[in-house]
Amino acid sequence: MKKIITLCAMAITLGSCDTLQQVASAAGSATGISNDEAGNGIKEALAQGITKSVLKLNSTDGFFKDALYKVLLPPEATKIENTLRSIGLNSMVDKAILQINRGAEDAAGYAKPIFVDAIKSMTLSDAIGLIRNGDTSATHFFRVKTTQSLTAAFRPVIESSLQKTDATKYYGDLVNKYNGLPLVMKKLNPDLTGYVTEKATNALFDMIAKEEVNIRTNFLARTTDLLKKVFGGAYK
Repeated sequence: MKKIITLCAMAITLGSCDTLQQVASAAGSATGISNDEAGNGIKEALAQGITKSVLKLNSTDGFFKDALYKVLLPPEATKIENTLRSIGLNSMVDKAILQINRGAEDAAGYAKPIFVDAIKSMTLSDAIGLIRNGDTSATHFFRVKTTQSLTAAFRPVIESSLQKTDATKYYGDLVNKYNGLPLVMKKLNPDLTGYVTEKATNALFDMIAKEEVNIRTNFLARTTDLLKKVFGGAYK
């Protein structure tokens, strides 16, 4: 363990890519884990996290009945919700919220190949070292590197799902109803695709992070030989 800490300190101090690769090789030798295994282990852990996250969220009530991930109306629409509920239109508001969550649940089913492609694009130098950083370092790194491209790919999927579940229509009805009320000075935009895209993507990343922690800390969560070797050996 002291040897590994020393090697990691060298990598931080010396900093160059060549040095980092040399240190990574030495670290791999010390633990019996090769660079390729370490990189593939991180990718496999992320892929497992994505699969579990998608399966959970891409189900009826996957978003709607989860207190943490339920998609509520956008913050700027709070005034709409309060106003419409105050005049007895609770069912209209509730239906819009339900259909927005149905759209997010439907879209989650299309997220897996988008996320998997992003994982495949990770280079060895991207993945190496994340084994030892612990916690949710792989998910965080993946999120920082891929959020922009994932959002661009996921947005049309969300938009299609919102239309398919009539969420766009119901939310548009809410906004138009509010905009048509007397004394409403500031009209609101009925477009909610960007908002739901952000909420759905954040939910997926959050669940992937939880699964990463689970794989790192729970032997039973390491469901393949590679995960057992990489995450089991990484802490010895």
